[in-house]
Amino acid sequence: MKRIAEALVRDQSLALLTDLYQLTMVYGYWKSGLASRHAVFHLNFRKWPFKGGYAIAAGLETAVKFIEKFHFSDTDLEYLESLQDSKGQKLFEPKFLEFLNRFQFECDLDAMPEGTAVFPYEPLIRVKGPIWQAQLLESPLLNIVNFQTLIATKAARICMAAGSDPVIEFGMRRAQGIDGAISASRAAYIGGCAGTSDVIAGKLFDIPVRGTHAHSWVMAFEDEAEAFKTFGEIMPKNCVFLVDTYNSLAGTRKACAVARSLKNRGFELAGVRLDSGDLARLSIEIRKILDEEGFPSAQIMASNELDEYLIRDLKQQGAKITLWGVGTNLVTGKDQPALDGVYKLSAIQGVDGKWQYKLKLSEQTVKVTNPGMLQVRRFFNGTHYEGDAIYDEWLGISSPCEVIDPSDTNHQPKFDQGGEDLLVPIFRNGKKVYHSPSLHDCRSLCLRELKRLPPSVERFTNPQPYLAGLEKKLYEKKLKLIAAARGE
Repeated sequence: MKRIAEALVRDQSLALLTDLYQLTMVYGYWKSGLASRHAVFHLNFRKWPFKGGYAIAAGLETAVKFIEKFHFSDTDLEYLESLQDSKGQKLFEPKFLEFLNRFQFECDLDAMPEGTAVFPYEPLIRVKGPIWQAQLLESPLLNIVNFQTLIATKAARICMAAGSDPVIEFGMRRAQGIDGAISASRAAYIGGCAGTSDVIAGKLFDIPVRGTHAHSWVMAFEDEAEAFKTFGEIMPKNCVFLVDTYNSLAGTRKACAVARSLKNRGFELAGVRLDSGDLARLSIEIRKILDEEGFPSAQIMASNELDEYLIRDLKQQGAKITLWGVGTNLVTGKDQPALDGVYKLSAIQGVDGKWQYKLKLSEQTVKVTNPGMLQVRRFFNGTHYEGDAIYDEWLGISSPCEVIDPSDTNHQPKFDQGGEDLLVPIFRNGKKVYHSPSLHDCRSLCLRELKRLPPSVERFTNPQPYLAGLEKKLYEKKLKLIAAARGE
Protein backbone atom coordinates (compact mmCIF):
# COMPACT_ATOMS: atom_id res chain seq x y z
CA MET A 1 0.00 0.00 0.00
CA LYS A 2 1.29 3.43 -0.88
CA ARG A 3 1.31 5.90 1.95
CA ILE A 4 -1.23 8.69 1.72
CA ALA A 5 1.39 11.25 2.64
CA GLU A 6 3.63 10.12 -0.21
CA ALA A 7 0.83 10.80 -2.65
CA LEU A 8 0.17 14.24 -1.22
CA VAL A 9 3.56 15.63 -0.23
CA ARG A 10 5.95 13.22 -1.96
CA ASP A 11 8.45 12.02 0.61
CA GLN A 12 8.44 14.90 3.03
CA SER A 13 8.62 14.05 6.70
CA LEU A 14 5.40 14.04 8.70
CA ALA A 15 7.11 14.07 12.09
CA LEU A 16 5.60 17.49 12.77
CA LEU A 17 2.07 16.11 12.36
CA THR A 18 1.70 16.54 16.09
CA ASP A 19 0.67 18.97 18.80
CA LEU A 20 3.31 21.26 20.26
CA TYR A 21 2.77 19.92 23.76
CA GLN A 22 3.99 16.49 22.65
CA LEU A 23 7.33 18.04 21.74
CA THR A 24 7.53 20.13 24.88
CA MET A 25 6.85 17.02 26.98
CA VAL A 26 9.49 15.07 25.07
CA TYR A 27 11.87 17.97 25.71
CA GLY A 28 10.97 17.71 29.37
CA TYR A 29 11.60 13.94 29.46
CA TRP A 30 14.98 14.49 27.82
CA LYS A 31 15.92 17.40 30.03
CA SER A 32 14.93 15.64 33.27
CA GLY A 33 16.57 12.32 32.41
CA LEU A 34 13.30 10.42 31.96
CA ALA A 35 13.64 9.81 28.24
CA SER A 36 15.18 6.36 28.63
CA ARG A 37 12.40 5.15 30.97
CA HIS A 38 9.96 2.78 29.32
CA ALA A 39 6.20 3.27 29.48
CA VAL A 40 2.96 1.75 28.19
CA PHE A 41 0.24 3.74 26.44
CA HIS A 42 -3.13 2.60 25.10
CA LEU A 43 -5.40 4.14 22.48
CA ASN A 44 -9.12 3.60 23.03
CA PHE A 45 -12.45 5.41 22.82
CA ARG A 46 -15.05 5.94 25.54
CA LYS A 47 -18.43 6.23 23.81
CA TRP A 48 -20.16 4.15 21.16
CA PRO A 49 -20.10 6.13 17.90
CA PHE A 50 -23.44 7.12 16.35
CA LYS A 51 -25.22 5.91 19.52
CA GLY A 52 -24.75 2.41 18.15
CA GLY A 53 -23.52 -0.80 19.70
CA TYR A 54 -20.08 -1.28 18.14
CA ALA A 55 -17.23 0.30 16.17
CA ILE A 56 -14.98 -1.06 13.42
CA ALA A 57 -11.22 -0.63 13.91
CA ALA A 58 -9.51 1.09 10.99
CA GLY A 59 -6.41 3.13 10.20
CA LEU A 60 -3.75 0.67 11.35
CA GLU A 61 -1.93 0.29 8.03
CA THR A 62 -1.85 4.07 7.57
CA ALA A 63 -0.35 4.32 11.07
CA VAL A 64 2.20 1.60 10.28
CA LYS A 65 3.35 3.45 7.16
CA PHE A 66 3.55 6.69 9.15
CA ILE A 67 5.78 5.07 11.77
CA GLU A 68 7.99 3.37 9.19
CA LYS A 69 8.72 6.73 7.55
CA PHE A 70 8.95 8.71 10.80
CA HIS A 71 12.02 10.90 11.04
CA PHE A 72 12.89 14.52 11.71
CA SER A 73 14.09 16.04 8.46
CA ASP A 74 16.51 18.94 8.19
CA THR A 75 13.62 21.30 7.48
CA ASP A 76 11.71 19.96 10.51
CA LEU A 77 14.68 20.65 12.77
CA GLU A 78 15.23 24.08 11.24
CA TYR A 79 11.62 24.95 11.97
CA LEU A 80 11.84 23.69 15.56
CA GLU A 81 15.05 25.67 16.02
CA SER A 82 13.17 28.83 14.99
CA LEU A 83 10.47 28.48 17.68
CA GLN A 84 10.63 30.91 20.58
CA ASP A 85 9.15 31.06 24.05
CA SER A 86 7.19 33.98 25.49
CA LYS A 87 10.46 35.82 26.30
CA GLY A 88 11.78 35.57 22.77
CA GLN A 89 14.29 32.86 23.67
CA LYS A 90 14.71 29.64 21.69
CA LEU A 91 12.11 27.10 22.79
CA PHE A 92 14.43 24.11 22.30
CA GLU A 93 18.17 23.93 22.83
CA PRO A 94 20.45 22.63 20.05
CA LYS A 95 21.42 19.42 21.85
CA PHE A 96 17.76 18.42 22.07
CA LEU A 97 17.37 18.92 18.34
CA GLU A 98 20.43 16.74 17.82
CA PHE A 99 18.70 14.13 19.99
CA LEU A 100 15.62 14.26 17.75
CA ASN A 101 17.79 14.00 14.67
CA ARG A 102 19.05 10.60 15.88
CA PHE A 103 15.51 9.19 16.21
CA GLN A 104 15.28 5.45 15.64
CA PHE A 105 11.98 3.78 16.51
CA GLU A 106 12.47 1.31 19.38
CA CYS A 107 8.94 0.59 20.62
CA ASP A 108 6.76 -2.50 20.69
CA LEU A 109 3.36 -1.85 19.17
CA ASP A 110 0.35 -4.16 19.26
CA ALA A 111 -3.01 -3.46 17.66
CA MET A 112 -6.36 -4.86 16.62
CA PRO A 113 -6.38 -5.78 12.92
CA GLU A 114 -8.41 -3.45 10.73
CA GLY A 115 -11.99 -4.62 10.37
CA THR A 116 -12.21 -5.92 13.96
CA ALA A 117 -15.34 -5.03 15.92
CA VAL A 118 -14.30 -3.00 18.97
CA PHE A 119 -16.04 -1.52 22.00
CA PRO A 120 -15.49 1.33 24.49
CA TYR A 121 -12.33 1.19 26.64
CA GLU A 122 -10.81 -1.65 24.63
CA PRO A 123 -7.32 -0.73 23.40
CA LEU A 124 -7.16 -0.53 19.63
CA ILE A 125 -3.42 0.10 19.90
CA ARG A 126 -0.87 -0.52 22.67
CA VAL A 127 2.57 1.10 22.59
CA LYS A 128 5.41 0.04 24.90
CA GLY A 129 8.88 1.56 24.80
CA PRO A 130 10.92 4.67 25.64
CA ILE A 131 8.44 7.15 27.00
CA TRP A 132 9.55 9.97 24.73
CA GLN A 133 8.94 7.89 21.59
CA ALA A 134 5.60 6.54 22.77
CA GLN A 135 4.58 10.10 23.65
CA LEU A 136 5.46 11.37 20.18
CA LEU A 137 2.99 8.91 18.64
CA GLU A 138 -0.03 10.16 20.58
CA SER A 139 -1.32 12.92 18.31
CA PRO A 140 -0.67 11.26 14.92
CA LEU A 141 -2.09 7.91 16.02
CA LEU A 142 -5.24 9.59 17.29
CA ASN A 143 -5.50 11.63 14.11
CA ILE A 144 -5.25 8.54 11.92
CA VAL A 145 -7.19 5.96 13.93
CA ASN A 146 -10.00 8.14 15.29
CA PHE A 147 -11.16 9.30 11.86
CA GLN A 148 -10.81 6.03 9.96
CA THR A 149 -12.49 4.06 12.75
CA LEU A 150 -15.36 6.54 12.77
CA ILE A 151 -15.90 6.30 9.00
CA ALA A 152 -15.49 2.52 8.84
CA THR A 153 -18.16 2.27 11.54
CA LYS A 154 -20.51 4.59 9.67
CA ALA A 155 -19.96 2.59 6.48
CA ALA A 156 -20.72 -0.68 8.30
CA ARG A 157 -24.00 0.76 9.56
CA ILE A 158 -24.98 2.04 6.11
CA CYS A 159 -24.09 -1.26 4.45
CA MET A 160 -26.07 -3.13 7.09
CA ALA A 161 -29.13 -1.01 6.26
CA ALA A 162 -28.63 -1.72 2.55
CA GLY A 163 -28.51 -5.46 3.15
CA SER A 164 -27.32 -7.32 0.07
CA ASP A 165 -27.44 -4.16 -2.08
CA PRO A 166 -24.01 -2.67 -2.92
CA VAL A 167 -23.12 0.73 -1.44
CA ILE A 168 -20.77 3.04 -3.34
CA GLU A 169 -18.97 5.78 -1.41
CA PHE A 170 -19.70 9.04 -3.24
CA GLY A 171 -18.39 11.64 -0.83
CA MET A 172 -15.08 13.07 -2.08
CA ARG A 173 -16.45 16.49 -2.99
CA ARG A 174 -17.92 17.00 0.49
CA ALA A 175 -15.06 15.51 2.51
CA GLN A 176 -12.88 17.59 4.83
CA GLY A 177 -9.95 18.26 2.57
CA ILE A 178 -7.74 16.08 0.42
CA ASP A 179 -6.64 13.58 3.04
CA GLY A 180 -10.13 13.56 4.55
CA ALA A 181 -11.43 12.31 1.21
CA ILE A 182 -8.72 9.70 0.70
CA SER A 183 -8.82 8.35 4.26
CA ALA A 184 -12.62 8.25 4.19
CA SER A 185 -12.64 6.23 0.97
CA ARG A 186 -10.19 3.77 2.48
CA ALA A 187 -12.12 3.40 5.73
CA ALA A 188 -15.49 3.17 3.99
CA TYR A 189 -14.23 0.23 1.95
CA ILE A 190 -13.10 -1.55 5.13
CA GLY A 191 -16.57 -0.94 6.55
CA GLY A 192 -18.20 -2.75 3.65
CA CYS A 193 -18.67 -0.34 0.76
CA ALA A 194 -18.34 -2.02 -2.62
CA GLY A 195 -16.50 0.86 -4.29
CA THR A 196 -15.78 4.56 -4.41
CA SER A 197 -16.10 7.46 -6.83
CA ASP A 198 -12.70 8.76 -5.66
CA VAL A 199 -10.22 7.80 -8.37
CA ILE A 200 -7.05 8.52 -6.40
CA ALA A 201 -8.30 6.27 -3.60
CA GLY A 202 -8.89 3.60 -6.20
CA LYS A 203 -5.31 3.96 -7.39
CA LEU A 204 -3.73 4.05 -3.93
CA PHE A 205 -5.71 1.24 -2.32
CA ASP A 206 -7.03 -0.91 -5.18
CA ILE A 207 -10.63 0.00 -4.37
CA PRO A 208 -13.10 -0.53 -7.24
CA VAL A 209 -14.09 2.84 -8.73
CA ARG A 210 -17.61 3.59 -9.92
CA GLY A 211 -19.39 6.57 -11.44
CA THR A 212 -22.17 7.76 -13.72
CA HIS A 213 -22.48 11.31 -15.02
CA ALA A 214 -23.70 14.61 -13.59
CA HIS A 215 -26.69 16.80 -14.38
CA SER A 216 -24.29 19.13 -16.21
CA TRP A 217 -23.77 16.44 -18.87
CA VAL A 218 -27.49 16.37 -19.64
CA MET A 219 -27.78 20.16 -19.50
CA ALA A 220 -24.89 20.56 -21.94
CA PHE A 221 -27.06 19.11 -24.74
CA GLU A 222 -30.15 20.53 -26.41
CA ASP A 223 -32.10 17.38 -25.69
CA GLU A 224 -32.01 14.88 -22.81
CA ALA A 225 -32.24 11.93 -25.20
CA GLU A 226 -29.27 13.26 -27.16
CA ALA A 227 -27.26 13.48 -23.94
CA PHE A 228 -28.09 9.85 -23.11
CA LYS A 229 -27.36 8.66 -26.66
CA THR A 230 -23.97 10.37 -26.78
CA PHE A 231 -22.96 9.06 -23.37
CA GLY A 232 -24.16 5.58 -24.29
CA GLU A 233 -22.09 5.58 -27.46
CA ILE A 234 -18.99 6.65 -25.52
CA MET A 235 -19.51 4.28 -22.56
CA PRO A 236 -21.54 1.36 -23.96
CA LYS A 237 -20.50 -1.15 -21.28
CA ASN A 238 -20.48 1.15 -18.24
CA CYS A 239 -23.61 3.19 -18.56
CA VAL A 240 -25.91 4.39 -15.78
CA PHE A 241 -28.10 7.30 -16.89
CA LEU A 242 -28.97 10.07 -14.41
CA VAL A 243 -32.67 10.53 -15.17
CA ASP A 244 -33.88 13.27 -12.80
CA THR A 245 -32.49 16.41 -14.48
CA TYR A 246 -35.96 17.45 -15.68
CA ASN A 247 -38.51 14.71 -14.97
CA SER A 248 -37.50 11.36 -13.54
CA LEU A 249 -40.18 9.22 -15.17
CA ALA A 250 -39.92 10.89 -18.57
CA GLY A 251 -36.13 10.67 -18.29
CA THR A 252 -36.38 6.94 -17.64
CA ARG A 253 -38.53 6.43 -20.75
CA LYS A 254 -35.98 8.36 -22.83
CA ALA A 255 -33.17 6.27 -21.34
CA CYS A 256 -35.00 3.09 -22.36
CA ALA A 257 -35.61 4.41 -25.90
CA VAL A 258 -31.93 5.26 -26.28
CA ALA A 259 -30.93 1.87 -24.89
CA ARG A 260 -33.11 0.09 -27.46
CA SER A 261 -31.71 2.20 -30.31
CA LEU A 262 -28.15 1.32 -29.32
CA LYS A 263 -28.75 -2.35 -28.53
CA ASN A 264 -27.48 -3.58 -31.91
CA ARG A 265 -24.24 -1.66 -31.29
CA GLY A 266 -23.37 -3.65 -28.17
CA PHE A 267 -24.86 -1.19 -25.68
CA GLU A 268 -26.01 -2.48 -22.29
CA LEU A 269 -28.11 -0.37 -19.92
CA ALA A 270 -26.55 -1.00 -16.53
CA GLY A 271 -29.10 1.16 -14.77
CA VAL A 272 -30.53 4.58 -14.01
CA ARG A 273 -29.80 6.93 -11.12
CA LEU A 274 -32.11 9.09 -9.02
CA ASP A 275 -30.69 12.05 -7.12
CA SER A 276 -33.85 13.84 -6.00
CA GLY A 277 -37.54 13.51 -5.30
CA ASP A 278 -39.52 10.84 -3.48
CA LEU A 279 -37.05 8.01 -3.91
CA ALA A 280 -39.47 5.32 -2.76
CA ARG A 281 -42.35 6.29 -5.06
CA LEU A 282 -40.16 7.13 -8.04
CA SER A 283 -38.12 3.93 -7.80
CA ILE A 284 -41.30 1.82 -7.76
CA GLU A 285 -42.63 3.56 -10.86
CA ILE A 286 -39.26 3.46 -12.60
CA ARG A 287 -38.97 -0.27 -11.93
CA LYS A 288 -42.27 -0.79 -13.72
CA ILE A 289 -41.07 1.26 -16.70
CA LEU A 290 -37.76 -0.61 -16.94
CA ASP A 291 -39.50 -3.98 -16.77
CA GLU A 292 -42.17 -3.02 -19.32
CA GLU A 293 -39.52 -1.65 -21.70
CA GLY A 294 -37.55 -4.87 -21.58
CA PHE A 295 -34.77 -3.99 -19.11
CA PRO A 296 -35.51 -6.16 -16.06
CA SER A 297 -31.83 -6.46 -15.13
CA ALA A 298 -31.17 -2.70 -15.16
CA GLN A 299 -30.49 -1.44 -11.67
CA ILE A 300 -31.94 1.60 -9.97
CA MET A 301 -29.31 3.62 -8.15
CA ALA A 302 -30.13 6.31 -5.60
CA SER A 303 -28.08 9.11 -4.12
CA ASN A 304 -29.15 12.37 -2.38
CA GLU A 305 -28.14 12.75 1.29
CA LEU A 306 -28.57 9.10 2.17
CA ASP A 307 -27.67 7.51 5.50
CA GLU A 308 -28.50 4.27 7.29
CA TYR A 309 -31.81 5.57 8.63
CA LEU A 310 -33.11 6.80 5.29
CA ILE A 311 -32.00 3.63 3.50
CA ARG A 312 -33.76 1.54 6.15
CA ASP A 313 -36.95 3.59 5.78
CA LEU A 314 -36.88 3.44 1.99
CA LYS A 315 -36.57 -0.33 2.10
CA GLN A 316 -39.47 -0.54 4.54
CA GLN A 317 -41.52 1.56 2.11
CA GLY A 318 -40.90 -0.94 -0.68
CA ALA A 319 -38.40 1.12 -2.68
CA LYS A 320 -36.99 -0.73 -5.68
CA ILE A 321 -33.50 0.70 -5.30
CA THR A 322 -30.74 -1.89 -5.60
CA LEU A 323 -27.60 0.28 -5.62
CA TRP A 324 -26.86 3.09 -3.20
CA GLY A 325 -24.50 6.04 -3.65
CA VAL A 326 -23.77 7.53 -0.23
CA GLY A 327 -21.67 10.66 0.12
CA THR A 328 -21.74 13.47 2.65
CA ASN A 329 -23.28 11.63 5.59
CA LEU A 330 -20.73 8.84 5.21
CA VAL A 331 -17.40 10.56 4.62
CA THR A 332 -17.99 13.27 7.22
CA GLY A 333 -19.62 11.06 9.85
CA LYS A 334 -22.19 13.85 9.76
CA ASP A 335 -24.20 12.94 12.86
CA GLN A 336 -20.98 12.46 14.88
CA PRO A 337 -18.05 14.30 13.35
CA ALA A 338 -15.38 12.84 15.65
CA LEU A 339 -14.60 9.70 17.62
CA ASP A 340 -13.63 10.48 21.22
CA GLY A 341 -10.46 8.42 21.11
CA VAL A 342 -7.82 8.99 23.78
CA TYR A 343 -4.24 7.83 24.29
CA LYS A 344 -3.32 7.32 27.95
CA LEU A 345 -0.31 6.25 29.98
CA SER A 346 -1.01 3.06 31.94
CA ALA A 347 2.39 1.99 33.30
CA ILE A 348 5.96 3.24 33.61
CA GLN A 349 9.22 1.67 34.73
CA GLY A 350 10.70 2.96 37.95
CA VAL A 351 14.36 3.71 38.46
CA ASP A 352 14.72 0.13 39.71
CA GLY A 353 13.37 -1.19 36.42
CA LYS A 354 10.14 -2.46 37.99
CA TRP A 355 6.85 -1.58 36.34
CA GLN A 356 4.57 0.84 38.16
CA TYR A 357 0.85 0.85 37.39
CA LYS A 358 -0.63 4.23 36.48
CA LEU A 359 -4.16 5.51 36.12
CA LYS A 360 -5.84 8.88 35.73
CA LEU A 361 -8.60 9.78 38.17
CA SER A 362 -11.54 11.99 37.35
CA GLU A 363 -14.81 13.12 38.88
CA GLN A 364 -16.31 11.68 35.68
CA THR A 365 -16.25 7.90 35.94
CA VAL A 366 -15.94 7.54 32.17
CA LYS A 367 -12.60 9.37 32.28
CA VAL A 368 -10.94 7.11 34.86
CA THR A 369 -8.36 5.15 32.87
CA ASN A 370 -7.35 1.49 33.11
CA PRO A 371 -3.87 0.56 34.37
CA GLY A 372 -1.41 -2.08 33.25
CA MET A 373 -0.33 -3.89 30.11
CA LEU A 374 -3.73 -4.40 28.57
CA GLN A 375 -4.98 -7.08 26.20
CA VAL A 376 -8.50 -8.01 25.05
CA ARG A 377 -9.79 -11.57 24.93
CA ARG A 378 -12.96 -12.28 22.95
CA PHE A 379 -15.22 -15.26 23.61
CA PHE A 380 -17.20 -16.91 20.81
CA ASN A 381 -19.92 -19.55 21.14
CA GLY A 382 -19.68 -20.71 17.54
CA THR A 383 -22.50 -18.47 16.36
CA HIS A 384 -22.08 -15.09 18.04
CA TYR A 385 -19.56 -13.30 20.20
CA GLU A 386 -20.51 -13.62 23.88
CA GLY A 387 -18.29 -11.00 25.46
CA ASP A 388 -14.83 -9.48 25.82
CA ALA A 389 -12.46 -9.36 28.77
CA ILE A 390 -9.96 -6.52 29.08
CA TYR A 391 -7.14 -7.99 31.12
CA ASP A 392 -3.61 -7.16 32.26
CA GLU A 393 -0.91 -9.38 30.79
CA TRP A 394 1.24 -8.99 33.91
CA LEU A 395 -1.53 -10.12 36.26
CA GLY A 396 -2.67 -12.82 33.87
CA ILE A 397 -6.24 -13.93 33.28
CA SER A 398 -8.41 -15.88 35.71
CA SER A 399 -9.66 -19.40 34.95
CA PRO A 400 -12.53 -19.44 34.29
CA CYS A 401 -12.40 -15.85 33.13
CA GLU A 402 -14.66 -13.64 35.26
CA VAL A 403 -15.69 -10.35 33.65
CA ILE A 404 -17.10 -7.33 35.47
CA ASP A 405 -19.99 -5.86 33.48
CA PRO A 406 -19.35 -2.08 33.33
CA SER A 407 -23.09 -1.35 33.23
CA ASP A 408 -23.76 -3.45 36.34
CA THR A 409 -20.79 -4.43 38.50
CA ASN A 410 -22.93 -7.05 40.27
CA HIS A 411 -23.14 -8.88 36.96
CA GLN A 412 -19.94 -10.91 36.70
CA PRO A 413 -20.32 -13.59 34.02
CA LYS A 414 -17.72 -16.34 33.73
CA PHE A 415 -16.23 -17.79 30.55
CA ASP A 416 -14.34 -21.02 30.25
CA GLN A 417 -10.77 -20.61 29.19
CA GLY A 418 -10.33 -20.19 25.48
CA GLY A 419 -11.21 -17.23 23.38
CA GLU A 420 -8.98 -15.14 21.17
CA ASP A 421 -6.65 -12.28 22.09
CA LEU A 422 -7.32 -9.36 19.77
CA LEU A 423 -4.15 -7.26 20.01
CA VAL A 424 -1.50 -8.72 17.71
CA PRO A 425 2.19 -7.77 17.41
CA ILE A 426 2.90 -5.08 14.81
CA PHE A 427 6.37 -3.81 15.84
CA ARG A 428 8.95 -5.37 18.12
CA ASN A 429 11.90 -3.21 19.21
CA GLY A 430 10.99 -0.83 16.41
CA LYS A 431 11.01 -3.49 13.68
CA LYS A 432 7.83 -4.40 11.84
CA VAL A 433 6.86 -8.03 12.44
CA TYR A 434 3.33 -7.85 11.03
CA HIS A 435 2.30 -9.10 7.62
CA SER A 436 -0.14 -6.41 6.53
CA PRO A 437 -3.31 -7.87 5.01
CA SER A 438 -4.76 -6.40 1.84
CA LEU A 439 -7.54 -3.86 2.16
CA HIS A 440 -9.85 -6.49 0.63
CA ASP A 441 -8.95 -8.85 3.50
CA CYS A 442 -9.70 -6.10 6.03
CA ARG A 443 -13.11 -5.62 4.42
CA SER A 444 -13.76 -9.37 4.55
CA LEU A 445 -12.82 -9.43 8.24
CA CYS A 446 -15.28 -6.62 8.94
CA LEU A 447 -18.09 -8.45 7.16
CA ARG A 448 -17.31 -11.61 9.14
CA GLU A 449 -17.23 -9.68 12.41
CA LEU A 450 -20.64 -8.13 11.76
CA LYS A 451 -22.13 -11.58 11.19
CA ARG A 452 -20.77 -12.71 14.55
CA LEU A 453 -22.15 -9.82 16.57
CA PRO A 454 -25.45 -10.51 18.35
CA PRO A 455 -28.30 -8.93 16.34
CA SER A 456 -29.41 -6.93 19.38
CA VAL A 457 -26.02 -5.17 19.40
CA GLU A 458 -26.45 -4.11 15.77
CA ARG A 459 -29.75 -2.27 16.21
CA PHE A 460 -29.64 1.37 15.14
CA THR A 461 -31.99 2.44 17.95
CA ASN A 462 -31.31 1.48 21.58
CA PRO A 463 -28.89 -1.38 20.85
CA GLN A 464 -28.18 -3.85 23.62
CA PRO A 465 -24.76 -3.03 25.12
CA TYR A 466 -22.19 -5.69 24.31
CA LEU A 467 -20.37 -7.15 27.31
CA ALA A 468 -16.87 -5.66 27.23
CA GLY A 469 -15.63 -5.42 30.80
CA LEU A 470 -12.58 -5.74 33.00
CA GLU A 471 -11.31 -9.16 33.96
CA LYS A 472 -11.79 -9.57 37.71
CA LYS A 473 -8.11 -9.41 38.77
CA LEU A 474 -7.60 -6.21 36.78
CA TYR A 475 -10.84 -4.77 38.17
CA GLU A 476 -9.68 -5.42 41.75
CA LYS A 477 -6.24 -3.98 41.00
CA LYS A 478 -7.84 -0.85 39.59
CA LEU A 479 -10.01 -0.40 42.70
CA LYS A 480 -6.91 -0.62 44.94
CA LEU A 481 -5.05 1.94 42.85
CA ILE A 482 -8.01 4.31 42.93
CA ALA A 483 -8.25 4.00 46.71
CA ALA A 484 -4.50 4.59 47.09
CA ALA A 485 -4.58 7.62 44.80
CA ARG A 486 -7.39 9.12 46.86
CA GLY A 487 -5.52 8.42 50.10
CA GLU A 488 -8.11 6.00 51.35
